[in-house]
Amino acid sequence: MAKKQGAKRKIGAGDVASNRYASYRYELLERLECGILLAGTEVKALRTSGAQLKEGYVAIRGGELWLHGVHIPPYAPASRENHDPERDRKLLAHRSRAKVEIALARGKDLYDKRNTIREREVKRDMERAMSARR
Repeated sequence: MAKKQGAKRKIGAGDVASNRYASYRYELLERLECGILLAGTEVKALRTSGAQLKEGYVAIRGGELWLHGVHIPPYAPASRENHDPERDRKLLAHRSRAKVEIALARGKDLYDKRNTIREREVKRDMERAMSARR
């Protein structure tokens, strides 16, 4: 199913977390889908309570991609052998079942943010006028 032009990107089927605020703060230049290396309790925690992606970023260390600043909450039933919620996680650029989409981005200026808001509001007003006309 194709995504509508200008539609909000919501958490899709099978997705457990999304950072929609990133496209507001940054101009996303290039995207890459990577697998993520997780501990056993992290997979269960993602399925039950999701993750906090807002402060997350990717760094290259030793020729490998590492995900930093992503909070995956502890899994309550495994209280004794739980994972560290703030640990760095290795990304697998070739394949994996648990995936994360990363993007090369450039920070937006205040003018760019205002322009993005203005364009969004104009599109919303046009769609409202079209639906009222119908």
